[in-house]
Amino acid sequence: MDKNNHIAFLCLGTNLGDRELYLSDAIQKISAHPEVMVLKKSTALNTEALEVTDQPDFLNQIIQISTHLSPRELLDFLLGIENEMGRVRTIDKGPRVIDIDILSIDDMKVHEKGLHLPHHSLFTRPFILELLNELGEGSLIQAFGNPLEG
Repeated sequence: MDKNNHIAFLCLGTNLGDRELYLSDAIQKISAHPEVMVLKKSTALNTEALEVTDQPDFLNQIIQISTHLSPRELLDFLLGIENEMGRVRTIDKGPRVIDIDILSIDDMKVHEKGLHLPHHSLFTRPFILELLNELGEGSLIQAFGNPLEG
């Protein structure tokens, strides 16, 4: 079991109901884990839906955490929060109460079922760079290089 301290960036999004409340609830649930500490939080940013566009705008926020959890443990924990908060996966990229993506964990590169690090949206969603820059972490994207180029 990997018990090193990892720095991870999570992207939270919601486009149903009380979006501000859902973001703060999700962050509270994340920080309640004994092996997760929230280090930084961006402001919440209203963004238009990108792939499936006939749905309400999203409210997105990035948080930086410190954790001793392995990538799979962290993913399972976050999926549990999505389920607990009522996330129903009916339409891929469709409306959701909460979506929590792991953008990166340290400089790990992982490609296995259900877990891809760094997350593709790090390179495909312009608002992510905007929010990372706000946190003073804009260099995170450059650290990986853009796998979509070349």
